[in-house]
Amino acid sequence: MGLVPVAPAPTMNRREAELLASIEAHLEHAVERSTLAPNLREAVRYALLGGGKRLRPILTLVCAEVSGGRREDVLDAAAAVEMVHAFSLVHDDLPALDNDSLRRGRPTLHVALGEAMAILAGDALLSLAFESAARSPRHPDRLVAELATATTAMITGQVLDTLGGFEASQSPESRLQQVHVNKTGALIRAACRMGAVGVQAPESTIELVSKWGDCVGLMFQVVDDLIDETQTAEHAGKAVGKDRAAGKLTWPSVHGLEATRREIERLVEQSRVVVEPLGADAAPLREIADVLAARTR
Repeated sequence: MGLVPVAPAPTMNRREAELLASIEAHLEHAVERSTLAPNLREAVRYALLGGGKRLRPILTLVCAEVSGGRREDVLDAAAAVEMVHAFSLVHDDLPALDNDSLRRGRPTLHVALGEAMAILAGDALLSLAFESAARSPRHPDRLVAELATATTAMITGQVLDTLGGFEASQSPESRLQQVHVNKTGALIRAACRMGAVGVQAPESTIELVSKWGDCVGLMFQVVDDLIDETQTAEHAGKAVGKDRAAGKLTWPSVHGLEATRREIERLVEQSRVVVEPLGADAAPLREIADVLAARTR
């Protein structure tokens, strides 16, 4: 099955367009300079360059600038984060895990190019991610460590979400929090930290963007859970309602819809509070939090 055209991106402001363009170009370059077999390169391109929000690499670039540095210094780190994210989506979609056939409004990789290639393309994306992080001009060793820690946490979250492994005494609320903080929150937190680390920001600034990343990482997944309950697959661009049908823990199933909406509001406010010490420089982070809280896909 050939590649499926990607729908045009929604309208964005000039700064967002510049960030996205720099990310896309760097991801394209990373794939082209890799030593992959032609069919593997096609699969990697399908998974990595087929659209998406690019939230995590955008956070890396924005956190670099908020920390007083240049986005150009963390492009390799930003690309690395997005490659890990793409790897996780490819493997999550596989029949053995979530068994999804739709991603970003088009067939998932295993549907498009076969299950074996999807597994191997996911493997390749993970190794390419660490190659990219290691190319970073500043603190490559620390950036690789940040990415490795987050990737391990993300995989742990996926295991808990799919196969279980909780402590017997854990409440549903505690289990849900543990899944979300690991499966989704860890990589978003790392994206923020890597932006600050990659421009040699003071430790105090790294901790501030890290706390902001914790708030936004959890909020992002809570909003995802809300979308899964309230939107159609056509609007969301992916299958919806499957988590509840499979008996998985989601924020609405544990807390209810209204409590889910209140939690989103609480996390937005908390994200604003934690970056108050950064003053006006944190304006981009506040804007991002507001946009992510209001999204419907």
